[in-house]
Amino acid sequence: MSEEAELPIEIDVVTVNAMRQQKESFVLLDVREQNEYDIAKIDGSLLLPMSELRLRVGELEPHQESRIVVHCHHGGRSMQVTQALRERGYAKVQNMAGGIDAWSLQIDSDLPRY
Repeated sequence: MSEEAELPIEIDVVTVNAMRQQKESFVLLDVREQNEYDIAKIDGSLLLPMSELRLRVGELEPHQESRIVVHCHHGGRSMQVTQALRERGYAKVQNMAGGIDAWSLQIDSDLPRY
């Protein structure tokens, strides 16, 4: 990917699923709370609740040059985190539009909706 080609701020669940199936290297960052994660999660996702981001953002430093796809329940919190990370220099961060709810509806119907 060329440096001048900035990734769009949002990505859809179908594209994220295709990236997973093609074994592309990226971090799937779940910014929901632990109790939500316990209800439903996408295998391989990294949980870092938005409420803890200020304290734990350093945990993402090893991934600063990596592609990061952020998701929450419907896409609101993850968009806030995506914008915050982009402001911190994480250029390859994208929000997964529709969140885990869209994932459950379009990709994995076995995943509980709440």
